[in-house]
Amino acid sequence: MLEQFKVSHDDARFVQADDLKKTVAGIFEKLGVPSEDALLAADVQVLADLRGVDSHGVSNMLKSYITGYQEGSINPRPNWKIVRETPSTATVDSDRGLGTIITPKAMDIAIEKARKVGVGMVTIGNARHLGMASYHAMMALKHDMIGICMTSCPPSVLPTFGAEPRLGTNPIAIAVPAKDQPPFVFDAATSSVAVNKIRIAARLGAEIPGGWLAAEDGSPIMEPSQAPENVILLPLGSDRKLGSHKGYGLSCMVDILAGVLTGFGYGAVPGRPNFGHMVAAYSIDAFTDVEPFKAEMDEWLTMMKTTKPAPGHDRVLVAGQPEAEVEAVRREEGIPLHPDVADWIRDTCGEMSVPCLF
Repeated sequence: MLEQFKVSHDDARFVQADDLKKTVAGIFEKLGVPSEDALLAADVQVLADLRGVDSHGVSNMLKSYITGYQEGSINPRPNWKIVRETPSTATVDSDRGLGTIITPKAMDIAIEKARKVGVGMVTIGNARHLGMASYHAMMALKHDMIGICMTSCPPSVLPTFGAEPRLGTNPIAIAVPAKDQPPFVFDAATSSVAVNKIRIAARLGAEIPGGWLAAEDGSPIMEPSQAPENVILLPLGSDRKLGSHKGYGLSCMVDILAGVLTGFGYGAVPGRPNFGHMVAAYSIDAFTDVEPFKAEMDEWLTMMKTTKPAPGHDRVLVAGQPEAEVEAVRREEGIPLHPDVADWIRDTCGEMSVPCLF
């Protein structure tokens, strides 16, 4: 998260992760979600907050999930099932289940398949939002596997040269284990920015950098601006001159692998609130010896981090390093919530007769 999108340390209300997780799980249970699933859904959101991915944590996603359950677009007790399967693959009908609950279960299937045949891949259709994509990819780490997660999202992003949103933010996440170093964990939207960061900016009154948004006619807005009411995002790269065709192409790849391949449609068809997901697990042992691989990952990560920094910069970072550092701090001092968010959670708990543990 860029500094201008973080709640200031002085203004924040700090909440311990376990207290926040139990509180959020109680809200999910009140909405009809079974207790075990409620804890899982809460864990996905709270880990995002712990790792500094506030755009996908409690602050920004809980209200949306509550609305989805109350309006009936999310099924609190889905009859999810495998509808097609091979030794290395499966397709899951999510039955409108929340992705933060169904996707970890699909990843468990992928991991078990990878354990047996080396690689496991599962697509999930008829689905809903999955939260922080890296949560699901990181599930593979403790099994000495590489994890991947992609999600085809409802349209909010223009294709290059386009004036109508056709693609979602369509993130890609990959998690790779190491030996002594924190794992390599890359998780990024294929759009210029995750749409939730625009919501954070609006809450904080922060300025939006140029190159993130488009005007109503599709023209890239290349100057800083305030968050608009109608958000139209640009692909990663902003415009063709700066490489937006690359973000556009990656987003299309996600729409195909996590959308079309499910057999249940993609982000734009049948439309909101439709999502499609794909998770995969690669057993390192199927390709090479595990311990030498992890030792070499340590070597590779160290090489990257010891790169001579350019002027004006203190160090070179690798994916997953900033999040691991933030997590270590927040597990000690708590998760910083914007005062408005903390008050809203307390008010919501009061309205729903759910204990608020902070």
